[in-house]
Amino acid sequence: MAESESGADKTEDPTEKRKKDSREKGEIARSKELNTLAIMLAGSAGLLIFGGALAQDLMELMRYNFSLSREVLLNPDSMGAFLLHSGKIALLAVQPVLITLLIAALVGPISLGGWLFAAGSLAPKFSRMNPAAGIKRMFSAKALVELLKALAKFFIILIVALLVLKSDIDDLLRIAHEPLELAVIHSLQVVGWSALWMACGLILIAAVDVPVQLWESHQKLLMTKQEVRDEHKDQEGRPEVKQRIRQVQREMSQRRMMAAIPDADVIITNPTHYAVALKYDPEKGGAPMLLAKGSDFLALKIREIGAKHNILLLESPALARSIYYSTELEQEIPAGLYLAVAQVLAYVYQIRQYQAGKGKRPDPLKDLPIPADLRRDE
Repeated sequence: MAESESGADKTEDPTEKRKKDSREKGEIARSKELNTLAIMLAGSAGLLIFGGALAQDLMELMRYNFSLSREVLLNPDSMGAFLLHSGKIALLAVQPVLITLLIAALVGPISLGGWLFAAGSLAPKFSRMNPAAGIKRMFSAKALVELLKALAKFFIILIVALLVLKSDIDDLLRIAHEPLELAVIHSLQVVGWSALWMACGLILIAAVDVPVQLWESHQKLLMTKQEVRDEHKDQEGRPEVKQRIRQVQREMSQRRMMAAIPDADVIITNPTHYAVALKYDPEKGGAPMLLAKGSDFLALKIREIGAKHNILLLESPALARSIYYSTELEQEIPAGLYLAVAQVLAYVYQIRQYQAGKGKRPDPLKDLPIPADLRRDE
């Protein structure tokens, strides 16, 4: 029975390609509440930390502006220089707080979803200009959630503001009777602490909104079983994917080959360019089997592993090349090499007997019989 492609059938976790494509389109989890919280925390911290310096700079700005004379006011050049210097004082005054806010505005989005610039998200979407679609969005579940969050923020900020006003009412009344410089510093402190308490009130909303946004983002990326199968087929057909699959297969085959070398009876070498590892199991019958083969660096690794496990290394360049080119891994040697390999295995048996003190040292092997059709000269 064919599967339905409705949204209810999207039960499969998104693939890495699906996640990558979504990220390239700018469709990642973002929390406006987290960004608002970060900016409010940074702003209140900036006021509390740099409030004293800000107050002094503001006082200097006020004194400088009040020093404006009639001559400067009527002279365009002098007035331009006056305004430029006044703007410089104002910019230097608010610079620490602005930098703090800028850092928060960058860190907020990065903390959820990471840094991302997607050109596709800047392209106009004409579907948003459809009045019917706009009305539908206004009465959607997402719009209702956004409305509830906005109301929650409003009431939380209102409650916190009333509590702060109640607790700081005496300080606010005293500000009116304080010297100007002290009143400015005191006012900035009150504003900073008020913003900090309001930000603390938004922590609850952000703590709920972040997991909700992550869940919604994951739900949008869910796939149907058919989509997963289609994507898998599409990926397998791409040349770079095929190349990667072949590379992984070669690496796995090489690891299996290296792991099988300790089971070999003999390693026949070139001696440096080729190495082949053979095993013969008389109980199973059949011909000797090729466990490993390699050239150059791989041949060196085969010899090293063989030496580490006390496997006999036998130099026979012609036989090593013949086996290397005629036999695949985990396959039996061709019939034309039976006689030559039989002599090698007999020699290995005699060497082992000699090493165990049960026989004399065998004579070195002379020319091994290799058929012309299997011989591969360098």
